[in-house]
Amino acid sequence: PLDNGIRGQPMRDGHNKVYKSFSDVIEGKEGRFRETLLGKRVDYSGRSVIVVGPSLSLHQCGLPREIAIELFQTFVIRGLIRQHIASNIGIAKSKIREKEPIVWEILQEVMRGHPVLLNRAPTLHRLGIQAFQP
Repeated sequence: PLDNGIRGQPMRDGHNKVYKSFSDVIEGKEGRFRETLLGKRVDYSGRSVIVVGPSLSLHQCGLPREIAIELFQTFVIRGLIRQHIASNIGIAKSKIREKEPIVWEILQEVMRGHPVLLNRAPTLHRLGIQAFQP
């Protein structure tokens, strides 16, 4: 039914459970629109809490290591292979998983040349998203 229960008693199945109507499926926080269509995951992105960094310049931002390695993983893998530390992607990924010291050195090198975009919700105008040096 389009809207179960709009006219009196809602329809039920054999176990006396109320059928979900079409409007139940698409409306509200758990509805199709908000649950899947509007809430898509975005590659190369992360979510964190903004905190003060008194030692940082105005063009810099602090980035947690776990988020940084996730954002720049492909660049770090390339660095590990180019420096002959890993012979293939699988070995490079295992070195990243094991958090070997060379991984952090390569990550620092990679981040020097790649700014990150930070968005502070709600983004009402173009200054809501700014680029920073990690």
